[in-house]
Amino acid sequence: MTAPDHTDPLQRLLAIMARLRDPETGCPWDVEQTFETISPYTIEEAYEVDDAIRRGDTDAIRDELGDLLLQVVFQSRIAEEAGLFNFDEVAAAIADKMVRRHPHVFGDAQERDIDTQSASWEVQKAAERREKDIHGLLDDIPLALPALKRAQKLQKRAGNVGFDWPDPERVLAKVEEELEEVREAMAAGNAADIQEEIGDLLFVCVNLSRKLKVNAEEATRDANAKFERRFRHIEARLKAVGKDMAATPLDELETLWDEAKVIDKAGKP
Repeated sequence: MTAPDHTDPLQRLLAIMARLRDPETGCPWDVEQTFETISPYTIEEAYEVDDAIRRGDTDAIRDELGDLLLQVVFQSRIAEEAGLFNFDEVAAAIADKMVRRHPHVFGDAQERDIDTQSASWEVQKAAERREKDIHGLLDDIPLALPALKRAQKLQKRAGNVGFDWPDPERVLAKVEEELEEVREAMAAGNAADIQEEIGDLLFVCVNLSRKLKVNAEEATRDANAKFERRFRHIEARLKAVGKDMAATPLDELETLWDEAKVIDKAGKP
C-alpha cells in the first residue's frame, strides 16, 4: 500500500496519520496509543525544539518542529476518532484566540506598547478562564509544567492581583530568611523538614528571578550547561595525564574547576 501523495504537505501528514491509526491496516504501535501515552512524547518534542534553537542548528529546528507538529496531528487524530474534535477545530481555535488576544492588530485598539499589550493579554486570558468556568486564579496552571516554570507562573498570576512583594530587595531578604530556616532544619536533622525548607528556598529564589525579570527555568538550564562545560574540562585535563577523577583529591579538582571558570569567562563575548 503506497503512502498518501497529497500535494499539500499538511493534508499529506493528516492522511498519513489516519493511515497509521487504521485499526485494520495501520501500525500496531500507533493504533494502541492514547492521549495519556502520547503526552510524554509531546513534552519531550517541545524540549527538543528548544534544544535545537539553543544550539542554533536550523536543520534540527526544522526537523524538531516537524516532530512537534506530528504530536499535534497525532493527538488530534485520537480526538477525532473519539468524536471529540479534529485538527481543523484545533487550528481554528488557536486562530480565533490569536485574533481575540491581539485587538491592537486585528481590532480597533490603538495601544501598541509592550506593557499595555501584556496587560490586555492578561485581561483576555482572565475572561477566557471565566468562560470556561475556571474561577480559581491558579486553577488552570498545568501540574505537568517543570517545577521552576510552574512556580514562576504561580507567582506571576498571584502578582497580577497584587499578592506580591514591591521590590527585589524584599524578596532577597526572604531568600536569606529561608536559607536560615534550612540551616535550622539541618541542625534538627529532620529529613522531611529539610525537604520542605529546601522547597521554600527554591520557590523564593524563583520569585527573586521573576522580580529581576529573569526566566528561572532558562537561568537554571544555562547554569546546568555551564556546569557541564566546566566539569568536562576537568575530565579532559585528568584524562590527558591518565588520572582517575574518583581518586583525585578534592583540592586538585577545585583547582581544575577554577581553571575551567577562567577559560569559560574568557570565552564570553
